[in-house]
Amino acid sequence: MLKLIVFDCDGVLFDSRQANQEYYNHLLHHFNHPPMDDAELEFVHMHSAADSVSHIFRHYSENNFEEIDAYRRDLGYDRFLPHMKMEEDLPPFLDRVKDTHHLAISTNRGNTMMPLLNMYKLEKYFAKVVTSETAQRPKPAPEGLVEIMAHFNCTAEETIFIGDSILDRQHSATCNVPLIAFKNEQLDAEYHVSSFMDILSLPPFTTPFKTPS
Repeated sequence: MLKLIVFDCDGVLFDSRQANQEYYNHLLHHFNHPPMDDAELEFVHMHSAADSVSHIFRHYSENNFEEIDAYRRDLGYDRFLPHMKMEEDLPPFLDRVKDTHHLAISTNRGNTMMPLLNMYKLEKYFAKVVTSETAQRPKPAPEGLVEIMAHFNCTAEETIFIGDSILDRQHSATCNVPLIAFKNEQLDAEYHVSSFMDILSLPPFTTPFKTPS
């Protein structure tokens, strides 16, 4: 019986491509480099901020990564949060499942995760949020998902993960947790959906677990 739903953030809860593009291109521009190409945009969409900065500055040996990281941390992400686009049917979906399932997030987003949830008034839904800064290792390593399952005392058979990238597939597979591919028909997954409300018709959701009050 399904008890625990774990969500990725970028590409699932939110369409974050524009925000990520604005943010990382701002960093490149500050250090006098051209904008990201499409492959680099795809990379930063999935990876942690530290890995993303290392990747997009990999060809620019003249830059000091400590200086880049210091500027990144001073810059913050608040000005880019309004570019995030929340999935329209996310709130009604969360309202449908919040009393029948445990809800959590496992994301490679860092210290911007909680401000983002607060801005869109979503923090009340998620009892556990693991980010790239709080996990022992970021996705696709299994630690974040293992920590979440332990928190709720749930097994892999009682858990499902909603993601949109190959890192999410690898993350869930390392824990033997089924994956719902969100808006990505090409991703290897047990289930594929194009909206949150579509999830309610999937077999794991036909006999919901009642979360303890």
